[in-house]
Amino acid sequence: MSLEVILVDRDADIATVTLNRPEKLNALTKPMWNRLGEVMRELSADDSLRCVVLRGAGKKSFAPGNDISEFANTRSNSAQAREYGVVHHAALAALHECRHPMVAMIHGICVGGGLEIAALCDLRICGTSSRFGIPINRLGLTLGLREMQGLMSVVGKAVTLEILLEGRVFNSDEALQKGLVTRVVADDKVEEEAYATARRITEGAPLVARWHKKFMHRLHDPTPFTKAELDESYACYDTEDFKTGYQAFLAKTKPGFKGR
Repeated sequence: MSLEVILVDRDADIATVTLNRPEKLNALTKPMWNRLGEVMRELSADDSLRCVVLRGAGKKSFAPGNDISEFANTRSNSAQAREYGVVHHAALAALHECRHPMVAMIHGICVGGGLEIAALCDLRICGTSSRFGIPINRLGLTLGLREMQGLMSVVGKAVTLEILLEGRVFNSDEALQKGLVTRVVADDKVEEEAYATARRITEGAPLVARWHKKFMHRLHDPTPFTKAELDESYACYDTEDFKTGYQAFLAKTKPGFKGR
């Protein structure tokens, strides 16, 4: 296995996070989950960043799920699985809590744990030949509560249960119909469209993008909004970016947002 199981590349205000195990189609391992969590926490804390693109190495697979060969030593019983789950769930939490918009660039296979990662991204761009599913019922395994959250927030209860109960692997057209992916493009256009999407995001006000993510997460909490939470919806009016934005609109020029 490559020593660098997760790669991070930076192009100005866009970071690319790559699941880097192409010899195994980027099958996920415990060290990969651990490093993914570390990387996402580091990126989330970086105020100069405006978007994160997540992808698998190569163009055959985003990720086919967890490496089953690892189970014998790391997940052969419930005690081991709970220990593994600490690392796994920390990575999922880091993805969920990332303040910056995230775009999944999906080539080929996006199954199991790979789909868990993609579902936690804000937008998902895939190719026509991409395949999706979580066929763990064939392994006698359940998807844990925390693992199920991201998928259900994207496609809802009924589709989540369909995916888990049938265990089918389905195509990109069905994924689009289910609302699982944002858009489908030709296989050779996935990278181009993913970065075009990221650039469109970075052209907007970064504080606004972070607020929208924060507000969306809050909407999943059924407790009543506090006055402070409602007031936060108006905090944007006191930012430099708001002044920049409306002045540029009136002048019919492109705004240069500073994140302030």
